[in-house]
Amino acid sequence: MAKIDDVARLAGVSTATVSRALRGLPMVSEETRQRVAAAATTLGYVASPNASRLAGGRTGNVGLVVPRITRWFFATVVEAAEETLHHAGWDLLLYNLGGREQARRDLFSGYALHKRVDAVMLVATPLTPDDCDAVVRLGVPGVTVSSGTPVAGWPSIRIDDVGAARTAMRHLLDLGHRRIAHISGDPSSELAFTTHLDRRRGYEQALQRAGLPVDPTLVIDADFTVLGGEAATVELLRQDDPPTAIFAACDEMAFGAIRALRAEGLRVPDDVSVIGIDDHDLAAALGLSTVAQPAAEQGNRAALTLVAQLLAGPQELSRAEILQTRLVVRESTAPPRP
Repeated sequence: MAKIDDVARLAGVSTATVSRALRGLPMVSEETRQRVAAAATTLGYVASPNASRLAGGRTGNVGLVVPRITRWFFATVVEAAEETLHHAGWDLLLYNLGGREQARRDLFSGYALHKRVDAVMLVATPLTPDDCDAVVRLGVPGVTVSSGTPVAGWPSIRIDDVGAARTAMRHLLDLGHRRIAHISGDPSSELAFTTHLDRRRGYEQALQRAGLPVDPTLVIDADFTVLGGEAATVELLRQDDPPTAIFAACDEMAFGAIRALRAEGLRVPDDVSVIGIDDHDLAAALGLSTVAQPAAEQGNRAALTLVAQLLAGPQELSRAEILQTRLVVRESTAPPRP
């Protein structure tokens, strides 16, 4: 039975090049790839992924940690990352914390990741100082995606959440709205990720730059869900002087806001304008104005960053790559009524 050494000898390359060529990895020229494939065919060699991983002391797995897989953003990032890693020859091990603080503690305080993964991707995951120390001690490449706790020596892929919030607010302010509510994340949630903190900061900055006060009664904490946005909007509508516009920290909250407004007999945007952040798959169907973020691209870029580290060997890459957002104006926003 032919071995990888035989293929390397016939093709005139190293065994590492044979492995990369047959797995479709980058850094191999097309001419070399074809020569290796021809040698493998001639010798009847079939690569064994498990054998090559074991020989290199690797598991062939990348661990990906998300707070809640059921959220649109997290699911989109995971799907894009998995596809990219699969093409590069790595499998994805998904660790869904399910919003549970205990799940986070168990993951980082135990041995769930130890010697099971070649790299780690943390998506908007809040970490304690002990958690950060634990992931660094794993001694494997890592990357963080979206907001969350930075890890020393790890690159990050994210958007400017503060800037995205300012963009949404600037749109409402330019339309003439002055009494603008904000539905933010709930800091008391069992596993509260930090995205909402940056988006609330952008909301406050936009008001201050427009010379308007930040009214705490117009900021409602809620879960990052349709039901959370709906409940927050009901609370806002009970006020003596309700807002003319609502900026939700994510599109799913904005969907809930629209549903609550319509249930109260109010028209969107004639009575109240609504804007979110994300450009969720349903945003266009519901006519929601939003600030679009490239969720899939964040997953893809993060996966490519890990693959580059895995192929290049141990290195420290603490840079931050900030992807662009864009305002998408649809039917849910309009000037306030006189």
